[in-house]
Amino acid sequence: MKLTINGEYREVAANTVLGLLEELGLHPQGTVVERNHEIVDRGAYRETRLAEGDVLELVRLVGGG
Repeated sequence: MKLTINGEYREVAANTVLGLLEELGLHPQGTVVERNHEIVDRGAYRETRLAEGDVLELVRLVGGG
């Protein structure tokens, strides 16, 4: 399926937010996902289905000091 991820067009096999994060090698606990201008609740990553043409912003949280 074709998605826009962080401003880039990508073709992916995943059909859920969790599947996408796994496909991209991103840890779900450290990633905030915005889908079509709405933040996806971290507890709903497994159930949130992706659709052709979705626009996603993925933000990785990094700690440090």
